[in-house]
Amino acid sequence: MDESSVMRARDVARKAGVSASAVSRAFTPGASIAPETRRRIIEAAEEIGYKPDLIARSLTSGRSNIVGIGVGNLENPFFADSLNQLSAAFATAGLRVLLFPATARGASEAQVHEVLQYRLDALVLLSTNLSSSLANQCRNAQIPVIMYNRTTADPGRVSSVTGNNRGGARAIAAHLVAAGHQRPCFMAGHDDASTSAAREEGFTGFFRDRGLPAPMREAGHFTREGAAAATRRLLTLPEPPDAIFCANDHMALAAIDVARAEFGLDVGRDISIAGFDDVPMASWPSFALTTYAQPTAEMVEETLAIARALGEGVTEPVHKVIEGRLVLRGSTRRLPGGAKHD
Repeated sequence: MDESSVMRARDVARKAGVSASAVSRAFTPGASIAPETRRRIIEAAEEIGYKPDLIARSLTSGRSNIVGIGVGNLENPFFADSLNQLSAAFATAGLRVLLFPATARGASEAQVHEVLQYRLDALVLLSTNLSSSLANQCRNAQIPVIMYNRTTADPGRVSSVTGNNRGGARAIAAHLVAAGHQRPCFMAGHDDASTSAAREEGFTGFFRDRGLPAPMREAGHFTREGAAAATRRLLTLPEPPDAIFCANDHMALAAIDVARAEFGLDVGRDISIAGFDDVPMASWPSFALTTYAQPTAEMVEETLAIARALGEGVTEPVHKVIEGRLVLRGSTRRLPGGAKHD
């Protein structure tokens, strides 16, 4: 911290009637200081126009209190909601957020270079894969990486927070089988997305374990357009599926629209359609989507906890799987015996 900044901090301390160390704690996220003392210091700083030298402080402490978030496909409401909650949680914890765009396949070389110009305490990847280039450069720069709703082939070096993808998909499969479906289909996302692979494994594994025929398969590529096209291909088959489990709600909502508007099907009677995530639109009466709800608030809380731990010197990667719940609504057939949907 330069001399003028030190002098101005002392001015704040005198005006607020506190020590210089109290001024430092007041501007340090997570530091212990009484709320009333912090309030007096902030008021004194505002009166004399003092602002802490964050760059100098980061050089001294080795921490910037900045967390990068790599953002991929925000067309999916689940990720848009997760980003909102992550940003709010980090801000409440006194951490600043740096957003940078990335594709579902990962960040480009130019984006990697730009991100690494900042002294990040951690990098959270939201709806994007971890490219080998980004992994290597983050490792060399000693920037810990947290995968949100994704996993990586290198779990020994990268932390992750996910929902119970396999368990949730098995719950969907059990529901469809119990409802008497004979021709189920799984609609995949991207082939290289860990979420899609885990959900497919859980879904198809349920049938395999019970000696039932393997489900049909199509790919919607996690997009509305891709899911709509996949649904059209399925419903024009000589023997179309009588149930479709989409790897996320975003695709399932598109499948419902196509089944109703283009094929005149009564979703929930003529065909069952289920998703995964429980985005806000899933509960709308016009969709009433059966889905496996991911607990976004808990996933965000765990991501923040891992980021804090990594910033405090924890070196071993942390992997959290958060349990969700099956939500039954009108887009799937009622169970025998009168079991009701939400």
